[in-house]
Amino acid sequence: MESMLRPDALKGRTIVVTGGGTGLGRSMTEMLLGLGANVCITSRKLDVLQKTADELVSASGGHVLAVACDVRNYEEVENLSKVVRERFGSVDGLINNAAGNFISPTERLSGKAFQTVIDIVLMGTVNCTLVFGKEWIAGGERDKSILNVVTTYAWTGSGYVVPSACAKAGVLALTRSLAAEWGHYGIRSNAVAPGPFPTKGAWSRLLPGDMIEKFDMAKRVPLGRLGEHRELADLVAYLISPFSGYINGEVVTIDGGEWLKGAGQFSMLDQVEPGMWDTIEQMVRGAKGS
Repeated sequence: MESMLRPDALKGRTIVVTGGGTGLGRSMTEMLLGLGANVCITSRKLDVLQKTADELVSASGGHVLAVACDVRNYEEVENLSKVVRERFGSVDGLINNAAGNFISPTERLSGKAFQTVIDIVLMGTVNCTLVFGKEWIAGGERDKSILNVVTTYAWTGSGYVVPSACAKAGVLALTRSLAAEWGHYGIRSNAVAPGPFPTKGAWSRLLPGDMIEKFDMAKRVPLGRLGEHRELADLVAYLISPFSGYINGEVVTIDGGEWLKGAGQFSMLDQVEPGMWDTIEQMVRGAKGS
């Protein structure tokens, strides 16, 4: 993956990416490696992680450490930190990317289903942030960066993904709150809010079967296309790097204008054929004169 940053922009820095074995997490890892970073990827499935690590090391010649960790378990996150420090000596950045989501009418959800998403998305982020943040503070380590992956419906809300919306809203509040509280320790806290970036795993759960064809996500985006992984990965690399050292508490939306179009009351007028506007203009003038 090509980046706007120079090839050695992250040389000597160690980044932990949760959910880094597949999908967008893997793309982020690939970008970070290309910029010289040491990367630790983690999720619950060690076989998937190790396969990804082997492939990326072979392709880049970089350093990737695969560590199995359930981010819902605080003790496992503590062990993760210990293993990463034993391998690389220090940790410079944390990307909280691990997530869980599915579509469902809220009235069909059990309390357990709701809790599962909250535990992964919100508490998983909290656990990782606390473990690494406390260690940085206790050791007087500065120039550290936390980057959380949220979504635009963290502030707009969205039906049919209510557990995720609640959890992501909590992560958004965590991002901004710690930016204010931990900034004086030299710890930055930011977030990215991706729009539609297709991944095999996530999209098969959110738009199963032929729903992906029936509900064309690209039609919701003013730019008329879906996002490319390299675009998100490049933004992530910049925000986790020292080059964004004065950005703190920011949430950067990268969705091609999707949420703004959805929020606009008359955005549906993009469906009007160009030749119809003369007729519409005459109808509007007629209405003014009546």
